[in-house]
This record gives sequence, C-alpha cells and structure tokens, in this order.
Amino acid sequence: MRANGLAPYALGMTPRPHFFGYGSLVNRSTHDFVEAHPAKARGWRRTWCLTGHRDHAFLSVVRDVATTIEGLMAHVPGGDWAALDAREAGYARVRACDDVDHAVADPVEVAIYSVVPGRWPVKERMPILLSYLDVVLQGFLREFGEVGAQRFFETTDGWEVGIVNDRAAPLYPRHRVLSAEERDFVDGAIAIRGLRVEAL
Repeated sequence: MRANGLAPYALGMTPRPHFFGYGSLVNRSTHDFVEAHPAKARGWRRTWCLTGHRDHAFLSVVRDVATTIEGLMAHVPGGDWAALDAREAGYARVRACDDVDHAVADPVEVAIYSVVPGRWPVKERMPILLSYLDVVLQGFLREFGEVGAQRFFETTDGWEVGIVNDRAAPLYPRHRVLSAEERDFVDGAIAIRGLRVEAL
C-alpha cells in the first residue's frame, strides 16, 4: 500500500508522474530531478545485466516477491520522459505504482526501468565498471547511510561477472569523485565479499 493510502485518482487529482531509481539515479548529482524522495519498491530485486546494448555490465531489476529494494522516487515535470528515456536507453519503462512505498502526499504514477529479457544479445565477458559502482554507492551512502549501502549489495545479484578498476581513468560518463570515506567504504565492501577486481 502506498504511504499516502490514496487510490491513484483520489480527490479528483490527476496522478503526477514519477520514476523509481535503484542504481545511478539514486545519486542526485547525476540528474536534475529536484523533487526526489527516498522510497522502497516491493517485489523487485537488482541484478547486473549483460547485453549487447552496452560494453559493460549495468543494473536492471527483476521480479522477486521476497525482496524489497531501496531507491529514489522522483517527479518527472510535465510528464516529459524524453531525457530520462534517452538516459535509460535499452530499458523498458514499467508501471510500478502498486509496488512503491513512499511519503508523497499527492496521487502518483510510478515507473521503474527494467531490461526486457531476450531483447538484446548477451555478451559473455562484461565486468562492472568500478566508476559506475562508485556513483551508485555514493548515492546510497548519502541517502541511506552505510547500512543502506550494505543492503544494496545484499539485494543485488550477478556479482560473479567481476569488476574492472577504471577509477584512475573512468569510463562511466557520469563518474563522480568520491570522498576518502566513501572510497574506503566501497573498497572495504568489495573486499569483505571477496569480489574479483581486475585492472583496466
């Protein structure tokens, strides 16, 4: 049930369009969506996705009734999805109103971006960019603290693809500089889980 307890068209109001971001979109410094709030999506789980659409692994979500993930829900002004759809090229925009718990008072429509299985050919060798993971975890640290960032690891599958350390020469176009504390957390979380990290 949504936190406001309202049906989508309660009070005669048109639901306002929002997206639920669960990866890099959690990092507010990577976008201009000002009206954003922490939220949770029930029945979804993150996974590292390997497709021919991109050169490295990237995050998607799959249905999983046993899992709830944290993220950022943000208003899309004027329902103008063009810029966001372009950023999330390769994903399908899926209606997720009934899955997202939030604290927004107005009726909302919520979409979540997910890769359609079988839409793109799968590549065998596609590691995770550390520069991308840095951006994602910086966002989770700022929104949910270290406990929430640890939950990110626990509610994400596909780590066996490995990580490539491109931090010195970032390949991710929205890369960010981490503070020393953020960098130590990321490196420690990777190490404690025994995740494979290779040089670029």
